[in-house]
Amino acid sequence: MFEDKSQELTPISKLGEFGLIKHLTEYFPLSNESSELGVGDDAAVINPDNKKVVLTTDVLAEGVHFNLGYVPLKHLGYKAVVVNLSDIAAMNATPTQILVSLAVSNRFPVEALEEIYSGIQAACGRYKVDLIGGDTTSSNSGLVMSITAVGIENEENIVKRSGAKPNDLLVVTGDLGGAYMGLQILEREHAVYLANPNMQPEMEGYDYILERQLKPEARTDVKKILEELDIKPTSMIDISDGLASEILHLSDQSNVGFRLYEEKIPLDNLTISTADEMNLNPVMTALSGGEDYELLFTISSGDFDKIKNHPDFTIIGHAVEKEEGNFMVARGSNQLVALTAQGWDAFLSQ
Repeated sequence: MFEDKSQELTPISKLGEFGLIKHLTEYFPLSNESSELGVGDDAAVINPDNKKVVLTTDVLAEGVHFNLGYVPLKHLGYKAVVVNLSDIAAMNATPTQILVSLAVSNRFPVEALEEIYSGIQAACGRYKVDLIGGDTTSSNSGLVMSITAVGIENEENIVKRSGAKPNDLLVVTGDLGGAYMGLQILEREHAVYLANPNMQPEMEGYDYILERQLKPEARTDVKKILEELDIKPTSMIDISDGLASEILHLSDQSNVGFRLYEEKIPLDNLTISTADEMNLNPVMTALSGGEDYELLFTISSGDFDKIKNHPDFTIIGHAVEKEEGNFMVARGSNQLVALTAQGWDAFLSQ
């Protein structure tokens, strides 16, 4: 968890709750005009300037969402911010503020929380969002983090999950399955370490998929790219629980079905080779793996020429009438494979 054994560590009780908050947040200046009042008062104040406010929140619990046996605290802080900003990006909105709350047990010294907040600060700087509040409390069972993200956007730009129509094209950003394969490498090497602490972890050559798991990025850049292409998605969602699960969410909210083409699913070569190494089907890592934090969206078929050759996007299918259902068209054939929600579920993973 916190590796420097020689360092004299500071118990949280030495600072107290309010002293801790002040200590952890003193180097978070406000940069957004909409942030009128940040940390230090009873509540924050934001001024949306006649725009719509978009809100999202996520809870990350030790032992459920992350394992401190192999997740560095700085990476954890960074990722906790990113997963929330990804939800804002999935609404085609601009993230502007976050609030951070922590529940920590007494095994965590102040220096460990400094590591978490250094990751949070790095994410705030990378995505130009302001930390404007939060809370800290004690915990009897490890570390729990809750982050709320705020986005501000003109109403006409916001994209929901509910706007897809039959014949719309299904599009995804980036590549899929890498985060899941990165997790498999981390779990494998952690198990080896627990069995024999003298064994050195074999991480070399897996950099890309390890980064996809430990330090993902939110696709906040997609909004501007689509604006430059003069495309507004008809529906959108981020890929946190696996491609199949997210397609089914769009299907449910938009009241359409989908055809996904297996051969079109974008997979990185390292994802494919690592899946092969572990006797896993690479396509299943994309369908059910999750934590890629790419964006899945639909566009009008009339926008095909605008997006067809763009390196950031892959057209992977299309919408059909609801009664036609949700199926993947298998590679090299016309066989239809029913899409099922086998993505990660916190309540089914304990």
